[in-house]
Amino acid sequence: MDFELNQDQRAFAQTARQFAIERLSPMAAEWDEKQIFPKEVLKEAGELGFLSLYTPAIQGGLALSRLDASIVFEQLAMGCTSTTAFMTIHNMVTWMIASFATDEACAEYCPQLITGDWLASYCLTEPEAGSDAASLTTSAKRNGEQYILDGAKTFISGAGETDVLVVMARTDDVRPENANAKGISAFIVPADAKGIHYGRKEPKLGWNSQPTRAITFDNVVIPARNRLGQEGEGFKFAMKGLDGGRINIATCSVGTAQQALNQAKQYMTERKQFGERLAQFQGLQFKIADMATELVAARQLVRYAASKLDRQDPEATAYCAMAKRFATDVGFTVCDQALQLYGGYGYIKEYPIERYFRDVRVHQILEGTNEIMRLIIARRLLREGCELL
Repeated sequence: MDFELNQDQRAFAQTARQFAIERLSPMAAEWDEKQIFPKEVLKEAGELGFLSLYTPAIQGGLALSRLDASIVFEQLAMGCTSTTAFMTIHNMVTWMIASFATDEACAEYCPQLITGDWLASYCLTEPEAGSDAASLTTSAKRNGEQYILDGAKTFISGAGETDVLVVMARTDDVRPENANAKGISAFIVPADAKGIHYGRKEPKLGWNSQPTRAITFDNVVIPARNRLGQEGEGFKFAMKGLDGGRINIATCSVGTAQQALNQAKQYMTERKQFGERLAQFQGLQFKIADMATELVAARQLVRYAASKLDRQDPEATAYCAMAKRFATDVGFTVCDQALQLYGGYGYIKEYPIERYFRDVRVHQILEGTNEIMRLIIARRLLREGCELL
């Protein structure tokens, strides 16, 4: 097993690192403070291929592996966590459309999504269907060659600013108390379709460079050709997307935590207390040693899980859950400890540490809470004959 990056992976990482340094990092604080959604910079990211990293080549994407994509996202997250997290969401939507849509829909949507001319949101979560996504109640009723979409989604990243939505909706007629995953289908929906209403921009702790809103669908008409796959396959697509999404968000945590550690190390070599630089205090040396050790462990677990996903390992879902749980917990802890090393300076916005701390906190919640990750892991592990090695 080779843990070293190959030449292509190093080149991808270097390109992403340069973009993060030149285009993300200098503006990240302003985007956060003023809650600016940086569409022009996202379009630049699209021109470099960062919005279609694992989209199939036949549709114009780079067709990278999930491991390669993780390496890229880690570098981008070091420039701006929030903006990179949106890129991961856009990548997931673009991949889903390119992989499961009709040829007609692919031709209509993929070219603009790949370049960043159009941006995309993913609509799964509902007010009463968060961790239990299979219980969603948004409906899509067939009417000839159209579907009529009704319902509501919440906590939708980019909502109100994006151009395309991928919406999970129920196409069966079961009562809510009897709902299950089998009746869920997926649809491409133009974000400006008649009958779509957006809620207020949610005031958030972090992730302020991307808007978050609720969406209401009131008799929204969409052509049948905009369905992804067959009726009832939506939840399967959603779960495939979530496995990759968990790798992506875990990677964003690792990248942000690495940047926090880098800044903390520099601060320790410059800041003096009691006549000594902070780097000379053994207690603080122990602290950064633990931070670095746990961060390296998290990175390797994320990359291992990504390789499992690339190989379509039957236990890939469990490994993605492990990586998401561990890396997002470690990422938050490392950012918290970096802030502590800065002391009072870490708490003020003159330094980026407090933004790292705020931005990574939500990673323990989204793409399935870390409590749900533990359930996924435990249930897989307790099956007869299951060995996670």
